[in-house]
This record gives sequence, C-alpha cells and structure tokens, in this order.
Amino acid sequence: MSVMTREAGISEKEMVAAAEKALDDISKVRAGVGKVIFGQESVVERTLVALLAGGHALLVGVPGLAKTKLVETLGVVLGLDSSRIQFTPDLMPSDILGSEVMEQDEHGKRGFRFIPGPIFAQLLMADEINRASPRTQSALLQSMQEYHVTVAGQRHDLPAPFHVLATQNPLEQEGTYPLPEAQLDRFLMQVDILYPELDAERRILLETTGVSEAKAENVLDAERLRTIQLLIRRMPVPESVVEAILTLVRSARPGSGNEDTDKHVAWGPGPRASQALTLCARARALYEGRLAPSVDDVHALAEPVLQHRMALTFSARAEGMHVRDVIAQLVKAAG
Repeated sequence: MSVMTREAGISEKEMVAAAEKALDDISKVRAGVGKVIFGQESVVERTLVALLAGGHALLVGVPGLAKTKLVETLGVVLGLDSSRIQFTPDLMPSDILGSEVMEQDEHGKRGFRFIPGPIFAQLLMADEINRASPRTQSALLQSMQEYHVTVAGQRHDLPAPFHVLATQNPLEQEGTYPLPEAQLDRFLMQVDILYPELDAERRILLETTGVSEAKAENVLDAERLRTIQLLIRRMPVPESVVEAILTLVRSARPGSGNEDTDKHVAWGPGPRASQALTLCARARALYEGRLAPSVDDVHALAEPVLQHRMALTFSARAEGMHVRDVIAQLVKAAG
C-alpha cells in the first residue's frame, strides 16, 4: 500500500508521462554538469537532489574542491538567475538584503526607493557562510525559511524558485561564527565534499590547464525546474518508506529507546528531518530514473540529511566519534 500525494484531477497515465519527460530533462542536466565537473558523482547527485526537492544545501569542504565551480555550473545548466555573496565578519544585513535610498523626482518630491541586494536571485551562493556575523546570518535565515525579506517594515518577495547553496571550510575556524542550530536545520542537506579520485584528478589536470576549457551549457529554465519540483511532491511514497523514515529519525533522538543514541547523542533531529528525507528520497528516485522512492534511498540520504541536525555528547566527542559514525550504526541497525 502507498501513501499518495497526487493532486486531484491527475491520472496515473499523466503522472507517468510527466515523470518520463522529467527523467529526460534530469538526464540532460546530469550530462551538462558532467562536462564541467569531473568525478564527485555523489556530490553532484546530492546537490542536485536538494535543488530538485526545492531546498537549500550546505557544501562543506576544504578550498580548491570546485564548490564555487559547481554552483556556477548548476546556475547555467538549470537556467537560474545566480548571485554570489562572499561572506565576511563586517558584512551587514543591508549588504545582502538591499536598502532604501532617498530620491527626488523632477517635481521636487522626495521619496524612498528600495534597491534589491544580491539575495534577490534564484540561486544564491553564500560563500564561507560561517564568516558572517550572527546578525547577518539571521537576515539570511528569514529569506531561507520565509522566501521574502523585510526592509524598513516593507515585505519584498524573493524570486521563485529560490535556493541557497552555502559553502563552509571545515578547517579554518579563526574569525568564524558557527551557524546556529535553527539555521542549520533550514538546509535540506549537508553535502561533504572530499578529495577527488585519482582518475578524476588526472582529468582535472588535463582539462583545465590548457588553452580552452569546457563551458557549461543551459538545458533547463526556472519554470521547468519548478514543474519538476511540483512533480516530485506528487510522487507516491510507499508505506514501507514512510515507516523507514520514521524509524530512522526517531531512533536518532535521545530517549527514544536506542541505547547507543542515549549514550552518544546530545540532541537529535526534529520533524523537519523527516520531511527532508521524504522529499529527498523522492527526488533521488527520479534522479536515478525511478517513479517511486525505496528504503535504499532513505538509507543513502541518511547522512547528508541528518548529520547537521544532530550533536554528540561531550564524552562521545572525547572518544573521537563523529556524527557520521552514529548515523551509520543507525542505518545498519535499520537495514
């Protein structure tokens, strides 16, 4: 038995036809990204899954792993209006949201006009987001959750779709402000970017140090992306997948009856994690050419969806444990 989330008036035949068209478009997107980003298949998959699911992603990795290149490439391939903000400790909310300026018209009448900031884009790259002050981070938080900003008491809606791909350097902590848990929870996934494999790095050397370099090409537009995002929300979710999500997320919370969790986890994921897993499992299924998610999708996405929504106890950290270790044990127990 499946839990269906289709809107009334859409037949199964129409759903399958729409899904097949979406599969073709997603295949073109994967090929377009692959022309520029070599290797890193898991990173590309997870980042695209986050966008297809309609959310934001936090990209964590040391410098030089093509985080900026990936975001720029996605903006071109998906046909999104892109913007980049380099976060620094002295960056003010008005620097990203925009501000009002006083103008005088030809009749001498004065008034205020709002000048939008760089946040008014469909794909925003928040580079080194943890360098921004808490005040600036709180301004970004509202936009990520509410999809609008408030300046001088006036509401200004952001473009649709609106996605934030933020980057963070896990090594350098001087002059940084750790993201608050409330803001981390707004990211659909945390995507860890590791060093490329040998063959991928060899290709990077050969392809990027010559006279010409591969350029990304547009294959979609913003409206088509929104249509695919709506299709993903209509996809059926089997009851077994729903139960797998609930079991996994609840087992990651202290006091849920899991002995290892009670011992190692200080606080666990809330209901937003279950929502994120459901959306991402659907998006991953479509990304891989399937019309419904499976339990394998849930297990594959457990780490990027849960790791930034949990914290270990002091004793667990002292033992050298990582949140990824705890999640792997939970997935293994659930499997």
